[in-house]
Amino acid sequence: VKLHHSGRYHCSARGSSWLSPWNESAPVTVTVHGVPLSGVSLSAQPPGGQVALDDCLVLSCAVPAGTGPVSFSWHQGGSGAPPGTGLRLELRHVGDNDSGQYQCWASNGDSVAESPPLNVTVLIEWDLRAGV
Repeated sequence: VKLHHSGRYHCSARGSSWLSPWNESAPVTVTVHGVPLSGVSLSAQPPGGQVALDDCLVLSCAVPAGTGPVSFSWHQGGSGAPPGTGLRLELRHVGDNDSGQYQCWASNGDSVAESPPLNVTVLIEWDLRAGV
């Protein structure tokens, strides 16, 4: 059953003879409801969300339960504009400002579900020989 199957239905029947008149049942209204999204999870590559400065970080969102077309948005801490949309967020050449908590939000038009936050840490290597 799909959401577009909602509507008014009735049954029509007639007796065993083709001359018998058609009889129609009273109409009934059928409403198909979507299943709310749940269980949204977030994974990172490299695992744990620890990435070296200037490397690539890939975050992936998964939604195990829910119906309808799903759209995604990514959120970093309290920042304004989302850093991306889609099932995956790829950050190439990460910098200091990419550290922080990330969340994936999934929406099917009827419900919104959020992943638990994932803490991303950008690791900066110090070259002790150079005194930097």
